[in-house]
Amino acid sequence: MPRTSTIIDNSHLVIDTAMARPDTTTIVERKGLGHPDTLADHLAERLSRAYSHHTVACFGAVLHHNFDKLALLDGASEVRYGAGRMTAPVRVLVNGRAAPVCGGETIPVEEIVEAEVRAFFAERLPEVANHLDIVFNITSNSIPGAVLTDDRVPDRTRWFNPRSVDDLRERRVRLSNDTSLGTGWAPENAFESFVRELANHFSGDSDFTRARAWCGSDVKLMGYWGGDQADVVLCVPQKSRHVTSRAEYVRNAETVLAECHRMANLRLPGAQARFRLNARDVPERDELYLTYTGSSIESGDEGVVGRGNRVNGLITPLRPMNLEGANGKNPVYHVGKLYNIAAQRLAERLHEATNGHAEVHLVSSTTGQRLDQPWRILVRLSAHDAEVDKVQALVAETLGEFPALTDELVSDGIVLS
Repeated sequence: MPRTSTIIDNSHLVIDTAMARPDTTTIVERKGLGHPDTLADHLAERLSRAYSHHTVACFGAVLHHNFDKLALLDGASEVRYGAGRMTAPVRVLVNGRAAPVCGGETIPVEEIVEAEVRAFFAERLPEVANHLDIVFNITSNSIPGAVLTDDRVPDRTRWFNPRSVDDLRERRVRLSNDTSLGTGWAPENAFESFVRELANHFSGDSDFTRARAWCGSDVKLMGYWGGDQADVVLCVPQKSRHVTSRAEYVRNAETVLAECHRMANLRLPGAQARFRLNARDVPERDELYLTYTGSSIESGDEGVVGRGNRVNGLITPLRPMNLEGANGKNPVYHVGKLYNIAAQRLAERLHEATNGHAEVHLVSSTTGQRLDQPWRILVRLSAHDAEVDKVQALVAETLGEFPALTDELVSDGIVLS
């Protein structure tokens, strides 16, 4: 594998070309909009955006915060054919940090968070909206390293309690906050795109779900592709108020399976496709994926930021991945968020430029390194004749976009996973 190594603005860039294309064997998973892990991811990101909107409006800057340790703990419910109810609330553990004040002006952190949590569930799972127990575990502690002496106060003690936005070091230069990395690759193959589309079809706002009130959103797909055969295990819940009998549940399940085969014929023409739906069902015992809310968060399941879909919306163990939970992280300097998005964008641009497979890894060595100068940049391309100068130009272009990327994240321009 030919390799080129160079330095770009203090970043060590390695470009590998003529790498082997990914094997046709594919394992891919996607969690739908009502899955507890997806709920946790999307709620954490919503809280970050709401807090950022408030501080930008009041102070002209995004203040220090992170909500990326948020967790949802299951409530309890009773489910009957044609009926159901919540019997215990879903607990929302808002774990993280946020500056509660700037220049002596108080920021209503808990009020912002509570309003967003309730609005989120009213939109995503209306049946849960009035059954929430919100627990605030939000601090404003500085990170380790603030050693007190008699003659000065360490700057970092003011990061979550700034006298003004001038105390924010990122106003002068954007520095990474952690030793971490971002990973991206392109393109998706047809089966990966199919799994994404199928999950969205059953869990999102589609013609199928609008016409079928019984279709719940806690959808999960696990697919295996061997090159000419698709094998998919999927879970699609039904909402008990709209299912009056076991026979009706079974008919609805048959409708889902028929839709899977219809879409497979469209998206994977010529391939054999097998689908297994709600594999734990035992209809004769009335053990079914029948829920009151359409999500297992109502009873018996939990959701945690970072356990769901990656930034590209998929979970792909045979592709390069990392374990960073991007949702809820600060959009100004947190490499666990920014480097994953930038790496994915760069991989897509390199794929378009080379018409081949592209992988990108952006690695930060330490807190305090310039955000736009990663410690290591690894680019891996399947193309044999990639022009190194053009690759370097695309790398430099992407690294120069972090301020604009922050603006997109704050203004809801990017929806993660």
